[in-house]
Amino acid sequence: MIRFRTLSSLTALAAVALAAPVLAQTGQPVEVIRTAPTSVDVRWSGIKAADVFRADTPDTTVATATPVSANDRDGHETVTMPAGARGWFLVRDRATGTVTRAVERVVPLEQGSNFRDIGGYPAAGGKTVRWGMIYRAGATPLLSDADLATIGTLRLNAMVDLRSDEERQLAPTRIDGVRYTAVGYSMKRLMAASGAPPTNGSAVYRGMPVLLTPQLRLVFDLLKRNEGPIEYNCSAGQDRTGFVTAIVLSALGTPREVIVKDYLASTALRRPEYEMPRFDPAAFPDNYAAKLFSYYQSKPELAKPQPLMEADGTPFLLAALDEVEKRWGSVDGYLKQEIGLSDADIATLRAHYTE
Repeated sequence: MIRFRTLSSLTALAAVALAAPVLAQTGQPVEVIRTAPTSVDVRWSGIKAADVFRADTPDTTVATATPVSANDRDGHETVTMPAGARGWFLVRDRATGTVTRAVERVVPLEQGSNFRDIGGYPAAGGKTVRWGMIYRAGATPLLSDADLATIGTLRLNAMVDLRSDEERQLAPTRIDGVRYTAVGYSMKRLMAASGAPPTNGSAVYRGMPVLLTPQLRLVFDLLKRNEGPIEYNCSAGQDRTGFVTAIVLSALGTPREVIVKDYLASTALRRPEYEMPRFDPAAFPDNYAAKLFSYYQSKPELAKPQPLMEADGTPFLLAALDEVEKRWGSVDGYLKQEIGLSDADIATLRAHYTE
């Protein structure tokens, strides 16, 4: 589904973070949440007394990190951060010596939408998904120069664009210098795959397991190589990106309820005015996506993203996962039969992307 709302500045990003408690309900022991353009709140649970350290890179240890707070007992610490900076933090349990690493999930961009890290979530074997390795996002056609500098710090090795040919024509990414791959298809195919109108969210989602098989193969091929961080995106970073994220997290052993909460967070984290530039639809007479996006851009009442669920509260994503289970027996069956992963591949992925 493609929906639009209007936000206008990095200040709005702080408001979005504050309005998204769903991110704080996923069982993560430590979270870093942007509370203002130049500050973040480091929050932890299940620790009576903690030492907090700031790091510049994902592999920094306590020995080389900068102390922020010692013997902290209130469960959080506010830290001043430059706008656009994405600091890493280490929280050490003083009682056990256990160190938990975390970073701000949402990449702080001036003109980006729904660009976030899927690290920190629980994974198989009592581990967590490794931070700084897998990013999900909306389209990136309007990034500022400062945003490009911020994304440069992520050290992306590859991007997989999940969008149709028409969307990529209307809104090419501004990210350069990163290996870029996409699978050509028409926006019409996305809608036709469901046999239902675009307003029928669950029906559209049921077509995704087949439509996005080639893209998922690309994503998993990149992950198996373990060559560095990757990013994948569609236009809003919620529907196609949400399904791909669900499959990736499932492969890593993340519980279904956590996957669904991550999916639903897109409603608060989207900034649609930065997902698609304004354009003259007459300049793209044969572009199906141009017709679709121009319709939404012409309707102010559609400016606010709507919850990703049916009227009864059922998330659209569950329709795609239900289709997977009906056709392949389980997500594991889908990964093996359709995506081509073996048990050894899944074990390797968990070794590389969980800790």
